Amino acid sequence: MENVKAYIESGILELYVLGDISAEEKLQVEDMALKYPEIRAEITEIEKSMEFYAEEHAIEPPADLRQRVLGSLLINLGDDNTFTKAVTHQDDDHIKRLPVTRVNNFYKYAFAACLTLLLVSIYGLVNLYSKLQDSNTQLTALQTDKVRIANQVNLMDSQLDMYRDTTYKVLRLKGLPKTPSAAMILAWNSVSKKVIVDVQSVKLPKNDKQHQYQLWALVNGKPVDMGVFDAPEADTAGIKEMKAIASAQGFAVTLEPTGGSINPTMDQMVVIGQF
Repeated sequence: MENVKAYIESGILELYVLGDISAEEKLQVEDMALKYPEIRAEITEIEKSMEFYAEEHAIEPPADLRQRVLGSLLINLGDDNTFTKAVTHQDDDHIKRLPVTRVNNFYKYAFAACLTLLLVSIYGLVNLYSKLQDSNTQLTALQTDKVRIANQVNLMDSQLDMYRDTTYKVLRLKGLPKTPSAAMILAWNSVSKKVIVDVQSVKLPKNDKQHQYQLWALVNGKPVDMGVFDAPEADTAGIKEMKAIASAQGFAVTLEPTGGSINPTMDQMVVIGQF
């Protein structure tokens, strides 16, 4: 197929349509057209393109020129002897002979060849533009993947730092009898006062739009609001930083109306853990 494509792009088919090739080359083109439908179809398209261009740029000749040409044709169809006799009766001194002009086909062929080359160039530019667009799309996709992977790496580094840092106390919150499968892990830094939830560790039922989970710190037996969060999708990676607190003996999570509550709803507690 590559040879056929190269043969089509060589320009010999345009010369064939123009009739500007040798008899041997003409036979070769016709033989290739019989063997390969693509070449035969390309020849048909070239012929149609040239006919279309000729029709689009045809110029209507003046009416008097048309009459002169028709008159000339009628005279040429007459008998040469009769025409000669008629001319001998005219005064030769008043006859001006016009030089015979020949139509030079070179300009017609050159124009058609230029038109063909223009069409081929436009086709090539369109293909090149399409390939560039595909390359830009692929490059954008690669850049997006690069950013996504970089974000994932940063999240993993943050998670590892949380577990490596000895100033963090890691606490596992376990489910209550009514929610035995619920669980989550958080870390509290007594120095920076940060509280971070390991999102991937959160195993809580999916909350609806009217409710959110609220984290509470247990400080001297009293609950302190630490912020709200939604149950993540399955195996969602990352960490979530909650409100800071200086000291806490434990943490618990309750299901509250969206935005949180001032005081925890005790019968909606899902997990709890203490140091």
